[in-house]
Amino acid sequence: MTDKEREEAQPSVDPEQAGERGQPGSEPGPIEGPTTVLVVAAHPDDPEFGCGGTSALWASQGKEVYYVVATSGDKGSSDPEMTSEKLVKLREAEQREAACAIGVKKVFFLRLPDGELQPNLVLRRAIVKAIRLVRPEIVVTHDPTNVYSDQGINHPDHQAVGHATLHAVYPTARDRLNFPEHEREGLRPHKVREVYLWGAREPNVWIDISESFDAKVRALTCHRTQIQKPEELAKRMRERSESLAERYQGDGQVPKLAEAFRKISMTR
Repeated sequence: MTDKEREEAQPSVDPEQAGERGQPGSEPGPIEGPTTVLVVAAHPDDPEFGCGGTSALWASQGKEVYYVVATSGDKGSSDPEMTSEKLVKLREAEQREAACAIGVKKVFFLRLPDGELQPNLVLRRAIVKAIRLVRPEIVVTHDPTNVYSDQGINHPDHQAVGHATLHAVYPTARDRLNFPEHEREGLRPHKVREVYLWGAREPNVWIDISESFDAKVRALTCHRTQIQKPEELAKRMRERSESLAERYQGDGQVPKLAEAFRKISMTR
């Protein structure tokens, strides 16, 4: 389905009567066309750091990948000559370039203030609208339960986006009486099949990104305002991917390079 077709889609019959997915208590319907993935992130470059290899791999396999980026990273610079207005333009351009390197179909910017995100109804409404527009089978986002580690503290925007996205997936996007203005715009309720959380303390899925690792690195190097030493980036990313692969707990072949997630299979 093209972007235009998604935007123009109108419910021709009552979705409850039709047994369409997205209704309370219903099972998801059959997938028509390519599997669709929605990555929801707090800042430009978060999608590439968190799931760039997986997104590139899925895109190469024919899945349709979309990004929602909550902020435009308007605080992310230590340059004394930089302004937030200038930084927004730079970082949005960098994110679009990086998304292109991954194979993403479209990037949606919510343009909320960097460093000020809250898991409130403003953020949740925007994510729900994206879910109902894109209608993804899979949603990928930050693990909101990862607050700190021995190496540092998780950004509060990451936690806010993770919480808001989980609440958007269930039950808000599913239930048609939430944000009824969406239905008036032709956006139907939608039930997501699977959620993948990156940065999870206890992952249960490891994805081998050996084939897509170079695409992940290429995409990350597009974020020139953030990558201070691009020549060291590939080495750092490889070490991180090898470290995640070493934690593999599956039954199959151990991946060489991996991204790890907490996978949630939605049953209601």
